[in-house]
Amino acid sequence: MIRQRVGWALPTNRKSLNDRGGQCPPYFRAACGLALVVFFVTSTAHAAPWKRHTIDNTSRGADGVRLADVNGDGHLDIATGWEEGGIIRVYLNPGPRNVKKAWPSVTVGRVKSAEDAVFVDLDNDGAVDVVSSCEGRTRTMYVHWAPKDKAKYLDETAWKTEPIPATAGKQMWMFCVPQQVDGRHGVDLIVGSKGGDGAIGWLEAPANPRDLSAWSYHKLRDAGWIMSMIAHDVDGDGDNDLIFSDRKGAQRGIYWLASPGAKGVVAGQPWKQHTIGATDREVMFLSVDRFEGYWFVHAAIKRNDALWYVGKGDDWEQVGGDYPADRFGTAKAVRAADMNGDGRRDLVISCEGASGEKSGLFLCTLFPKETYTDIAGSKGVKYDLIELVDLDGDGDLDVITCEERDNLGVVWYENPTR
Repeated sequence: MIRQRVGWALPTNRKSLNDRGGQCPPYFRAACGLALVVFFVTSTAHAAPWKRHTIDNTSRGADGVRLADVNGDGHLDIATGWEEGGIIRVYLNPGPRNVKKAWPSVTVGRVKSAEDAVFVDLDNDGAVDVVSSCEGRTRTMYVHWAPKDKAKYLDETAWKTEPIPATAGKQMWMFCVPQQVDGRHGVDLIVGSKGGDGAIGWLEAPANPRDLSAWSYHKLRDAGWIMSMIAHDVDGDGDNDLIFSDRKGAQRGIYWLASPGAKGVVAGQPWKQHTIGATDREVMFLSVDRFEGYWFVHAAIKRNDALWYVGKGDDWEQVGGDYPADRFGTAKAVRAADMNGDGRRDLVISCEGASGEKSGLFLCTLFPKETYTDIAGSKGVKYDLIELVDLDGDGDLDVITCEERDNLGVVWYENPTR
């Protein structure tokens, strides 16, 4: 259950701490980076926006960034679906020396209405493939098979695209999480969709994953509009559960599904649903991280809220609040990390609807006072998922994202801290 809702900082009403003996609860200390002195002040930093570097802006409608090191060089690469452009692309991270230039890339497939693209070595041959999820009229998921010859990874003609028959024309597919579900064969795929037939389910890998006709779909739950799905061992029993956000419909909110374990899955046991929160809100993208021994589930809430939840099982604390709607767009995604090197957690928030002079990407520093720093400036209207990575090797975290209305494309913003 949710015990309280507070602002960015500790509550000024001491009664809200009565159940903790008037002491700062441990989840607040973790959320605040162990700050014991709190100033209830808000301000806006008017520094110039962070420097933007373009990874690719040569197609239309870049929709999400998913990361993995696909060539084993120690640098995280990017998979992105270009929804309006009708292509799926992979970008190979060239390393700190060349990261500010356009990245080497390859179009791995051409499919319409791609909403998500994720790396996974689906056939376990050592070459990292890509799985795309498509909505609109396409309503199909595809596998883009990578060439086994690593020297041909950037050769578009060496890639092969095939639909997954169990998904073909069935649902408006929105998100995919590769995960071993049943302990058999290769990696399985947990998938989510939206619309009248929206659902969360999983695709069971057959003995031969290359035989896509042998993949079977198992429904777990009805859904209105799945935004995020994150594999995470919530209950600590050794297998991954599923944290997810459902944006629309009667079951909207943030939940987690408890995996019954590989044996339970094979036996057909159900995945028990647990509520985290925001059941009366329009929840966008989620992120999960660990700080000072606590797990945090962060949520961007439309219109202009960013919340985080601390807890487990059915007992979650809700923290967070709104941000200035006159300066920034409506919330799309949120990530937490120490962005300025002071040892405390900050929030990076992306937005859509950032028209006119509004910004679609900003930093919220919580302590010693609540400060909002513009990252993107007025360019860009609709941003998406955020990844925080030290791309230029200078010791601070940069911001990777994409923008699909002003066609900024796949971009990263250089943290000016160092």
